[in-house]
Amino acid sequence: MKIRNYDYMKYWRVIRYYYKKKTGLTEPDLDLMFFLYSEDEFSKMKFEEFDTILGWKTTRFNSLLRDGWITVFRERKLKAKKLYELSPKGKRLINTIYKKMNGEEIPLDLNNDNVFHRDKLGFNDKRYIIMIKNMNEQVRKKWHEAHSTTTTSRS
Repeated sequence: MKIRNYDYMKYWRVIRYYYKKKTGLTEPDLDLMFFLYSEDEFSKMKFEEFDTILGWKTTRFNSLLRDGWITVFRERKLKAKKLYELSPKGKRLINTIYKKMNGEEIPLDLNNDNVFHRDKLGFNDKRYIIMIKNMNEQVRKKWHEAHSTTTTSRS
């Protein structure tokens, strides 16, 4: 078996679909939030620098601010420009997505899930639920393999 050091993107499409559905964010919104995650504080000009390569949506900045994904870090004072940052809500979302890409399961409870309502499942939702279940099974399998190897090597 070939050992891969990095295998983050295998389920990226599934993870992205889940969090788009859960949050109401678009792919460009998520892309922008990933960019801003490492920026700490940023100006509106820095925001627009990355936003220019995304799909045309002139209200993106205002909607992310309004919906609490970004917040004001520092108000404008004299010559210092107004700065923004990802809100705790935005940081938590990106951090959670990174955890899923690193092999954490996606919680899936079809009876109580606020993402996939059992009575409102479309065709794509059903296909993605199957993939999430498969992904979670693979994650559990890898976790058990890693821990059984550690346990047996200690014996």
